[in-house]
Amino acid sequence: MALVLQELNWFDGSKNVTLRRVALQLEYDGTLFSGSQLQKGQRTIQGELEKAWWKFTNEYSRANFAGRTDSGVHALGQVATFETEKQYDIHSSVSALNHFLPEDMAVVSMIDIPLDIDVRRHAKSRVYQYKIKDGGVRSPINRDYIWFRQQALNISSMTDAVMALPFCEYDWSAFAGPVPEGYSTIRELFDCDVERVDPNQVLVTVEASGFLPHQVRRMVGALEKVGCGAISPQDYVDFLDKGPGSAGPTAPAHGLTLLDVKYESSIINWNSNKNRDVL
Repeated sequence: MALVLQELNWFDGSKNVTLRRVALQLEYDGTLFSGSQLQKGQRTIQGELEKAWWKFTNEYSRANFAGRTDSGVHALGQVATFETEKQYDIHSSVSALNHFLPEDMAVVSMIDIPLDIDVRRHAKSRVYQYKIKDGGVRSPINRDYIWFRQQALNISSMTDAVMALPFCEYDWSAFAGPVPEGYSTIRELFDCDVERVDPNQVLVTVEASGFLPHQVRRMVGALEKVGCGAISPQDYVDFLDKGPGSAGPTAPAHGLTLLDVKYESSIINWNSNKNRDVL
């Protein structure tokens, strides 16, 4: 992507100001964070990122995110943006931000994007993955990254359940936590996969245009009941026709990771920062 600059005729007494928007791809361990969104008196991803940005650039700037993650949820591909007047070398910028960020979060890539791009509204899809350990000995080392269940899960039944879901625009309010009045609960599901990756580990990967609060965790919580034989695959699908918040239970946050936020390559292409001297 070519460098995008836009001169704004802001009079500062001597010159016009060139404003630029940069996108950051973030990885973080959500264990010790109270979610991604800024909260007074709480340690959050947004709070730590804005603090590091100020220390690096001496600019007070608000970070905008492609989506929210709950307390305890992890990310490999969260996306945030800042607006800036600075023109630093891209690799130095990533290194400097990571110097100021805490050890449980990092900037893994950084590019410039057009000023009219909103990383939330222009995203094509989000991809989440949930890890479950079913059976065997619980793992103390992995306790913050995987949901331990003593009973072995029936992957065939779980697969039948997700394959019967509507892969189209649909009302997902049954799998959502509380939402504001008038908030649309229509989302489009693109993919949902259940895979046993070793004898005692199951991965549930979900991709959609967007997700409602707690949607993935409620989908997994109800899916675990299918795997245990507590409900049938058809019972799982029938939740969709019941009232808001009827599906569940809500699986613990620590098993969930935001893997990726996808965009058209003409909007955000993370490979475009290779071999570039400036942002």
